[in-house]
Amino acid sequence: MTNQEQTQEPIDQETLAAEQSETIAIEGMAIDPAYVVELEQKLEQATNQAVEEKDRALRTVAEMENLRRRTALDVEKAHKFALEKFASELLPVLDNLERTLQVADKTNEAVKPLLEGVELTLKSMANSVAKFGVIAIDPQGQLFDPNQHQAMSMIENPDVAPNTVIAVMQKGYELNGRVIRPAMVMVSKAPTASVNVEV
Repeated sequence: MTNQEQTQEPIDQETLAAEQSETIAIEGMAIDPAYVVELEQKLEQATNQAVEEKDRALRTVAEMENLRRRTALDVEKAHKFALEKFASELLPVLDNLERTLQVADKTNEAVKPLLEGVELTLKSMANSVAKFGVIAIDPQGQLFDPNQHQAMSMIENPDVAPNTVIAVMQKGYELNGRVIRPAMVMVSKAPTASVNVEV
């Protein structure tokens, strides 16, 4: 037998367990096993707390990113639709200029220069508001769309398909794709079947 084999004797399990239950020797220092268990529990608590804090930090970052996105959208909408109230106040002026052109006597030579001025004013004003995203909705001949039109009446008309706009009483307007005033329209409906009653 070599010297090394002689030093490795079988270890008695009971002796080993008894030694471990009393103290644990680390680098020449004796440590109580209860203290090791306590340290392991504290390590587990600290690890759990670190995981919770990391999760909380990730949630906070996600919430801040969502808030940043929402704020950017709100600012974009505020810029896009800031003129909505002002544009709504201009719409009656456009309506009145259009009505003036519709009811004026175009055959009267004395009124022609005035009508030309009204027409130029209407075009200029319509172009000005169009630059800021205000566009007229004139649905003559189109299918009725409740998102853009307001039906004032329904009339039987066999010449057109049902739910077709047959007359526009007042143009609607939209600002950057959002309806600020629906068009007031007259809509066709299918003719009712006449009932023949014989006497």
